[in-house]
Amino acid sequence: MPITIALTGNPNCGKTTLFNRYTGSNQYVGNWAGVTVEKKEGSIKYDGRSVTLVDLPGIYSLSPYSMEEVITREYIINEKPDAIIDVIDGTNIERNLYLAVQLMELGVPLVLAVNMMDEVRARGDDIDCGALADLLGVPVIPVSARLGEKIGELLDTAIAQATRPKARGVSITGNITYDSTTQAAIDRILEILLEQEENAGLPLRFFAGKLLEADSRAEEPLQLTEDQRNRIEEVVSGYEKSSPYGDRETMLADARYRYVTAVCGKAVQKSGDEGSMSTSDKIDLVLTNRVLAIPIFLFIMFLMFAATFGAVGEGLKGLVETLFDDLISGGVSRLLDYANAPGWTYGLLLNAVIGGVGNVLSFLPQVSILFLFLSILEDSGYMARAAFIMDRLLRKIGLTGKSFIPMLMGFGCTTPAVMAARTMENQRDRRLTIMITPFMSCGAKLPIYALFASVFFSSHKSLVVFSMYLIGMVTAVISGLILKNTLFRGQVAPFVMELPPYRLPTISSLLRHVWEKAKGFIVKAGTVIFSMSVLIWLLQNFDFHLQIVTDNSQSIFAALGRLIAPVFKPLGFGNWQAAVSVLAGLVAKETVVSTMSVLYGATGPGALEAALTGVFTPLSAYSFMVFCLLYVPCISAFVSIKREMNSLRWAVGTALYTTGVAYVAALLVYQAGRLILMT
Repeated sequence: MPITIALTGNPNCGKTTLFNRYTGSNQYVGNWAGVTVEKKEGSIKYDGRSVTLVDLPGIYSLSPYSMEEVITREYIINEKPDAIIDVIDGTNIERNLYLAVQLMELGVPLVLAVNMMDEVRARGDDIDCGALADLLGVPVIPVSARLGEKIGELLDTAIAQATRPKARGVSITGNITYDSTTQAAIDRILEILLEQEENAGLPLRFFAGKLLEADSRAEEPLQLTEDQRNRIEEVVSGYEKSSPYGDRETMLADARYRYVTAVCGKAVQKSGDEGSMSTSDKIDLVLTNRVLAIPIFLFIMFLMFAATFGAVGEGLKGLVETLFDDLISGGVSRLLDYANAPGWTYGLLLNAVIGGVGNVLSFLPQVSILFLFLSILEDSGYMARAAFIMDRLLRKIGLTGKSFIPMLMGFGCTTPAVMAARTMENQRDRRLTIMITPFMSCGAKLPIYALFASVFFSSHKSLVVFSMYLIGMVTAVISGLILKNTLFRGQVAPFVMELPPYRLPTISSLLRHVWEKAKGFIVKAGTVIFSMSVLIWLLQNFDFHLQIVTDNSQSIFAALGRLIAPVFKPLGFGNWQAAVSVLAGLVAKETVVSTMSVLYGATGPGALEAALTGVFTPLSAYSFMVFCLLYVPCISAFVSIKREMNSLRWAVGTALYTTGVAYVAALLVYQAGRLILMT
């Protein structure tokens, strides 16, 4: 029979690294039903068994403080995985064991994977996993997910746990014993819950603790009478009176931590030089320095773009262009000649399909290099520092460093970045973050910058592209200030964030991240961009009577473009080709390049570049780049905004706001530039 194993753990514990080690590319990525928190599943064959691994969201506890915690809890209770692997950061074992204790209360077969043992050893610490297993009553396996140490033994143990006879409900997996007062209160509530036969299939030991700590969601699945509720309230009231804290949630949390501390005191030995600074602390003295932090962050970003658009990126781009122009396009052209194909097929296949898709795919090397650097920054632990660094600045616009995490994700793709705003604790912060996140330049806009920068700013490509990202961040800050004092007046939420230690990223992890992004880019080129290129070619070559036109200025697209082109004339690009390219970008930003390629009939090396120099100046090109940077994101991001804000009105308002900002910014760039050039 297939086995389902859930992976749980705190954020930054190495859980996803372990999941990737097991599943490789055999992953399904989606969202939990009804919500937009990412869900990863991977199916593997192991020792003759079919095993499904589910990577649950990173959480600190099973309390209902965030959507991730609710999802994890409900998945374990309702879906009943055969076993759980709880991944524990061995360098922060006490804090991580707090979640493990709550998982033990659920009564699901459990294995603790004490991860990062290589770092534990490097610190001079010692964790006796055998003693820890005896004290907790669950298997404990020391592993290093990053290096692949003992991950086979861990999976063997988890499968053994999953296949052994198990009893759900009251029984617990482990030897948890709290202080006498807390234990007595939990046992008394448990007795009351056992009176109802309908509750027999639930992990009542877990629910007893949750009722004791005033968990508002805990009572929902329980069948309780009014008398039972009153008796439980009496137990809770007596428990609160037994301590000067007078707060049952704090009391139970304290009981759990005291239990964890006692266990660690017997199984964990810290090195004698605990007071000395770690390597991460020493690095942070520079990278998070109050004065140097932001200049260093901007310098790192500039170096990233300099490498992306330097000799390596340009050289690889040239190879892809040669592949499409000489091999694919040339081969298809000869094949059409041999087949005596009608004239229109040349335009459809060479101009629309190969030209449109090829011009976008030629930027794949540079997109991959950019994502490689972003993956290095993320896996090394620097991205978490970036959020910490930006907290002070973001507070001035009514947000916290936590908002910078979705904004940073916006450098990759706006859609998951908007979804990541779900982690914000209150609606005000969430909506404000969502409204300014689209200003962070996503990877889909990179082909636009790369194309125009190469044509009009060849001597300063890296600097020009870097300026786009910088303009996006500055616009987000200015927008935050405006929105903070208009639509989103209110108190800024507190910001607490754990900074993970610096780590050297592994080659396999980096390659996997880059491949996932590159694969998404290729799939979009083969589906959305392919479809849009064909549609654009048809609209460009047919009139409203569905007759083929010899002059594309008489086409459907030209008529539509001429209708809206005057709107963009003050921005410096009032031609109909640019206008319809902007419209096509609503589907996917990469289609701006493919649309121009089709409209200008650009086939062959340098054809599109030559066409652009005839209709754009450096100033109007820069204005066009600014508009593409800031205007409404693609339809996928718009749908995510609507879903996350739970309001079509707010989503439309966000689209109109971003487009309005884009128009004003591009107008200022072009008109101010003209004034400067005239003087």
